[in-house]
Amino acid sequence: MQNRKPFIMIMCAIAVALNIVLGTVVQKLQIPLLFLDAVGTIFAAVLFGPWYGAAVGTITNVLTGIITGNPKDIPFFLVNAVAGLVVGYMARKFKFTLVTSIITGIILSIVCPLIGTPISVWLYGGLTGGGNDFLFLVLKNSGMQLLPAAFWPRIASNIIDKIGSCILVFAAMKYIPAQYKGNKNIAA
Repeated sequence: MQNRKPFIMIMCAIAVALNIVLGTVVQKLQIPLLFLDAVGTIFAAVLFGPWYGAAVGTITNVLTGIITGNPKDIPFFLVNAVAGLVVGYMARKFKFTLVTSIITGIILSIVCPLIGTPISVWLYGGLTGGGNDFLFLVLKNSGMQLLPAAFWPRIASNIIDKIGSCILVFAAMKYIPAQYKGNKNIAA
């Protein structure tokens, strides 16, 4: 492909839209243990590298905060940006196979709550209106400190969400023509 920049920008815009649409649908349907708001970030990171993934994650959260009228959601861009970096570096270093996608999902399952939990506690006192709130309240009311009570439910949901999202992107990569893949370590 001669000039890849326009293609990359279009694909990154599609990835941002994918994050927003999937994240909104899952939130509206109140599907437990899923967010799917980083599928586009993971897709861009695998396809084009860590910095594109981080950019998609950042833009997603900033736009979501603006679109929903809830600027408190904007600081969560840190979670999505770091997810893009982690996935991009994993995909660059290792062939993005099914095994690598699962391992990457496990890493994200820990890293994302490590970043997102303090943000949710700072902004919302640990309650975010999502599926984790029930377990958070159970743990908090059982005497657990605020930060651990907010952290552990996020680990549980992120294990399902991030591993599933990485596997979904791995499966989708089989349908991307080779000339469009910026990362040669994509298994397909």
